[in-house]
Amino acid sequence: MEMEHINDNTIRVLIKSEDLADRGITFLDLLGNHNEIENFFYSILEEVDIEEEFKGSEAVTFQVLPKGDGLELFISKNITPEDIEEMGEFVEGFSDEPGEALRQTIADQLQENSKETEAKPLPRTFIFEMVDFEQMVLLAKEIQLDGVLSNLYSMAGFYFLELEFLDELISDGQIEDSLAYLAEFARRSTATSEVLAEHGKLLMERDALALTRYYFE
Repeated sequence: MEMEHINDNTIRVLIKSEDLADRGITFLDLLGNHNEIENFFYSILEEVDIEEEFKGSEAVTFQVLPKGDGLELFISKNITPEDIEEMGEFVEGFSDEPGEALRQTIADQLQENSKETEAKPLPRTFIFEMVDFEQMVLLAKEIQLDGVLSNLYSMAGFYFLELEFLDELISDGQIEDSLAYLAEFARRSTATSEVLAEHGKLLMERDALALTRYYFE
């Protein structure tokens, strides 16, 4: 935790996530009621107000701003318009509701973290490889997929089935189920669509599964 005096009436405190962890607190814990937030503010004030400059003041205000992976807390006493102007380079606007400001700050951070960490959607194109055409015939007989474009290529003595899930209503879970079933009949390939288009020979286009079933039953 870092602290500095901006002026005689205001202290700026940088509270990092590890500082919260040292106190057994998480950002989620701070999304509690007003009293919990106020207690947190004053516990920080107890730590940084070594000279007890602020404890005797009847008017102590707090301003909370997001700062990297933590919070920036401004603690002020007897604040004046001149003090606010002097803090202009640090803070835009002063809040009379620090609890609400903190809740909103933490909620924004949690939402941002969730965007960064949430699982990315599956790709919609997959390629399976087979050692011979008989493997393709067996796969086509066993598997029927709706809303899926299928191309069959040959390259370097192997057969490659390119599948593109076109129907946007097909969920990631449904795609994963289909891939697991396909994996029983063919192996997922590391080849890309670009490599197949450039070096492979296109044998069946757009509906290779249905064409294989039709001609090779």
